[in-house]
Amino acid sequence: MKGMRFMLVKGMRGFVLKVLYPFLMFLGAIKKDKKEWFQRSIISLNNRLVVAEGGNVKKILILLPHCIQINKCDVRITNSIYNCKRCGKCAVKDLIGIAERNNMSIHIATGGTLARKIVFDVRPDAVVAVACERDLSSGIVDAYPMRVIGVHNERPNGPCFDTVVDVNKVELAINTLLRKT
Repeated sequence: MKGMRFMLVKGMRGFVLKVLYPFLMFLGAIKKDKKEWFQRSIISLNNRLVVAEGGNVKKILILLPHCIQINKCDVRITNSIYNCKRCGKCAVKDLIGIAERNNMSIHIATGGTLARKIVFDVRPDAVVAVACERDLSSGIVDAYPMRVIGVHNERPNGPCFDTVVDVNKVELAINTLLRKT
């Protein structure tokens, strides 16, 4: 019975990502003021279905956008997040701490192509991804059937510049995948 539920939920997630998402993006092209809302809805629905799938998740990748690092930082972390000096001026220090406490891979991606390469190289059971709604929703679709929980970032300074993320939401997503909640 458990295997049947898994297949049903996975099939529902496939329908959401491969049928409903393109339809909503078509509608979003017409109703531009609703596009971001459609993307958030897809991310939220996907997250709930990933959790409902259950299953054994041991290896989680934390994937972050490059814009999470403050622009004024003189240390570039795009090649290795561990170049971070952990000054605390952005969320990177805390996110590295979460990864280290949970013995997880954490990477910065400068775009979708690099994000896909990182996922391919790391080969995780699941991904906790942080990005804007546009990149998250399209990345979740691209990664299917990989289990991805998306956490959208906030853009107080506009897109792709000094973005922020609620670190507690990232930790909650990880704990949910690990069934610690």
